[in-house]
Amino acid sequence: MDIQIVTATSVTKLGPEHRNQVLIAGSHGGVYAGYLAAKAGARAIMLNDAGGGLYGAGFASLPYLDALARPGATISHNSARIGDGDDMAARGVISHVNATAAALGCAVGQSARACGEAMKAAPASSGEAPVYEEARFQFSADGEAPIIWGVDSASLLNSDDVGQILLTGSHGALMGGEIASAIKYDVLACAFNDAGVGIDEIGITRLPALDGRNIAAVTVDCHSARIGDARSMWQTGIISHLNKTAADLGVKVGDSLQSFAETAQRKLG
Repeated sequence: MDIQIVTATSVTKLGPEHRNQVLIAGSHGGVYAGYLAAKAGARAIMLNDAGGGLYGAGFASLPYLDALARPGATISHNSARIGDGDDMAARGVISHVNATAAALGCAVGQSARACGEAMKAAPASSGEAPVYEEARFQFSADGEAPIIWGVDSASLLNSDDVGQILLTGSHGALMGGEIASAIKYDVLACAFNDAGVGIDEIGITRLPALDGRNIAAVTVDCHSARIGDARSMWQTGIISHLNKTAADLGVKVGDSLQSFAETAQRKLG
């Protein structure tokens, strides 16, 4: 088999062309992203470290992938844009590797391409990845409207979320720079993790894009809450950046995420 280094904007958008290849995906390096890449049958996996963040959530997939005997590595958020697999392949620098990848010669400081070439020596994937579920949580009381929802990933939104408040564990970067990727449905307000902001300030690019849709949007500091974890965002998230629509509600940098959500509920409901 001709093993290639292939890219994707997100691990939520993988297909048969990624199976048994070395994957560089624009997603953060949390456990669920590692699970989706492994589930798709990638031979080896590189993700963005999203600034590391609280409890190293941005590279938490690496021990998970070790347990599956899959080589894994993260690319520094300061070297290449999260949400952009092509950019990560072109200028990414490795920030963390798991033991399986290290055994193949992968190392911190390598270029993503060099790491990928080493990963080609990994055996083909075998077996199914154990199921790892993301989740949705209702943070507002029953009967309150609009509803405040927490979702571990923006990919979990559905049409019922139109007109609600959605606090997501996803990063705040536009996927591949596409404005349409800011959020799928017209929610009233939403939140993301700033993923360390990163190179080209990519981790907060959804915010101005959402001003154009009159959606109040904020990011929380990646060191205040775990990326990919809506409950962590709700419990300890502190706002690091916001768009004009959110600022017009009186929201400020340094506010808690709970305060933002309750302000949006009160003023937009």
